Amino acid sequence: MSLNVINKTIALPDGRQITIETGKLAKQADGSVVVRMGNTVLLATVVSNKEANEGVDFLPMSVDYQEKFASSGKIPGGFLKREGRLSDHEILISRLVDRALRPLFPGDYHAETQVMISLISADGDDMPDALAALAASSALAVSDIPFEGPISEVRVARIEDKFVVNPRRSELEKADLDIIVAATEENIMMVEGEMLEVSEDTMLEALKVAHDAIKVHCKAQKELTVEVGKTEKRVYSHEVNDEALAAKVKADLYDKVYKVYNSQIKNKALRAESLKSIRDEYIDALPEDSEVNIDLLKKYYHDVEKEAARNVVLNEKVRMDGRAFDEIRPIWSEVNYLPMPHGSAVFTRGETQSLSTVTLGTKLDEQMIDSALTKGTNKFMLHYNFPGFSTGEARPNRGPGRREIGHGNLAYRAIKPMLPSESEFPYTIRIVSDILESNGSSSMATVCAGTLALMDAGVQIEAPVSGIAMGMISDPKTGKYAVLSDILGDEDHLGDMDFKVTGSEKGITACQMDIKVDGLSYEVLKEALEQAKKGRLHILGKMKETISEPRKELKPNAPRYFIIDIPKELIGAVIGPGGKIVQEIQKESGATVVIEEIEDKGRVTVFAPSQESMDSATSKIKAIVAQPEVGEEYDGVVKSVVPFGAFVEFMPGKEGLLHISEIKWERLENMDGVLEVGEDVRIKLIGIDPKSGKFRLSRKVLLPKPEKKSE
Repeated sequence: MSLNVINKTIALPDGRQITIETGKLAKQADGSVVVRMGNTVLLATVVSNKEANEGVDFLPMSVDYQEKFASSGKIPGGFLKREGRLSDHEILISRLVDRALRPLFPGDYHAETQVMISLISADGDDMPDALAALAASSALAVSDIPFEGPISEVRVARIEDKFVVNPRRSELEKADLDIIVAATEENIMMVEGEMLEVSEDTMLEALKVAHDAIKVHCKAQKELTVEVGKTEKRVYSHEVNDEALAAKVKADLYDKVYKVYNSQIKNKALRAESLKSIRDEYIDALPEDSEVNIDLLKKYYHDVEKEAARNVVLNEKVRMDGRAFDEIRPIWSEVNYLPMPHGSAVFTRGETQSLSTVTLGTKLDEQMIDSALTKGTNKFMLHYNFPGFSTGEARPNRGPGRREIGHGNLAYRAIKPMLPSESEFPYTIRIVSDILESNGSSSMATVCAGTLALMDAGVQIEAPVSGIAMGMISDPKTGKYAVLSDILGDEDHLGDMDFKVTGSEKGITACQMDIKVDGLSYEVLKEALEQAKKGRLHILGKMKETISEPRKELKPNAPRYFIIDIPKELIGAVIGPGGKIVQEIQKESGATVVIEEIEDKGRVTVFAPSQESMDSATSKIKAIVAQPEVGEEYDGVVKSVVPFGAFVEFMPGKEGLLHISEIKWERLENMDGVLEVGEDVRIKLIGIDPKSGKFRLSRKVLLPKPEKKSE
């Protein structure tokens, strides 16, 4: 069997190469490619049904990225020993690819589409997440599926003041900027990343570096499409349209809808009800024998809503809730709202509200990570919950979806750079943000509420962080555009950009951007970033009115910690045989004791719910690790009696010989009736054998020496 294998090679700025291969694997898919960089290999496939399902008026596309454990020579953990549902990390990569691809499918294409990307080989250093979208887009490029690409994604990091495209994992430890950028040959589509308080100009420079690299990727994919012979895409017809009905709906209802948006109704529910009543009254007024397709009518009415809302902004220079373009909604916040969590805060901006809590745990509460490429622990967690009641909906609560995981990860990235180091603050930290109301920017409310809750908990963060969501509405025909600060949910849905920026007073810590239109210039992006900075600083000012710095002390019910560094050779003494000693300490004191080996010493960290518990545990540990000193007196307990003396435990785990000659000044012929097992005895350490380390004890030196009898 002959194979028609086609390869394209892409050169990275540092000389490394990416190869795209098609025609060898998964040939029954509509499109499939293998992308390789070094020893990291991805298989991407795409399949799309020929027809859309009845009643579907959107693109039902799923993107799944999965890291096979075999790719790095590992066997999965757990009982089943096989890959299961996607991990949070895999879901986040899937979202990155989905957000880059989805806007570029034709608006009238509604066939069910599945994109699958599998990591099938990995060396652990060349990072596969930055190759996933390139692989997916290449699979589309060699298929007949309609797609207005190609696109690609790259990671850009700034390492020692130099921008590096697709850096190795080992290099990222030195980076102060780490972003993934998706773009077509002409336009940036998506940005996601984290930074260490960098400036807006630095971020723009990183975007330009990324886009230059992506242009090379897109050119290679276009050449691949020609070589495979897939320049002609499939013909489809997934929509039934009635141009006359569309024109009539616009003619009859546009002015009414325009008036609602221009009336500047601040309440989301009232505005939605006003718009719905216009549509319902229009439908109710139709003749009973009307043959108008109601579903089509509703679709065209939505188009009228979108056009009217956008034109009000561009023509009237006012937003649907009456705010100026750069105006932030009213803010109020409160800390210490809940009495028992270790930290809590409520942050409300307009009709968006987050109730966030902070819980401080021990090392035993760390999150275990066991994936194909990484194994370890995570000391900081942030979980975002979005219940139905936050938008006035009744829907089942089935756990966090991809959106919740994505929003939580953005807030996690925003706050993480500001946390104290483990040596300064050894607690495991968990933030939970429950969104109680939502009308846009709930992930940014999570950043603000989470920061406030950390300060309320007494976590000594380097600086408070706030976040803001920016939007844009534009008209390519007239060239008009408006950059909007702190966007509403409707402005996100109807607009052309959703650009979330978080940071401290010094600079940006995280960002997430999705652009839905072509041709967004760097000048507009720069304007959006500068406007975002003003809004971010305004929000920080409001937060500081509630709490200006972290509390000096932890809450009374938060666990306390104490760290004892001990000689490496004493780790076993604290643990005891089979963990017996440390378990007894924890049981008797109620504290949690964590023992680690760090370089050339042992570190014992004690977490305790009260001072009494702390004192009990630390005194026991100090007694174990205390070093016996020759000449010191100790209270001991007789452990065993032998013909030549007794063995006495004078410190926890420390026994010495009390020789028969050292018990009394008088000469003893034997040990009969002299000492009993369990008897308390005061002794003095009189020597340590330099070779064996054995302890020599004496009791008689503590007794009065009898006077010699006169002759």
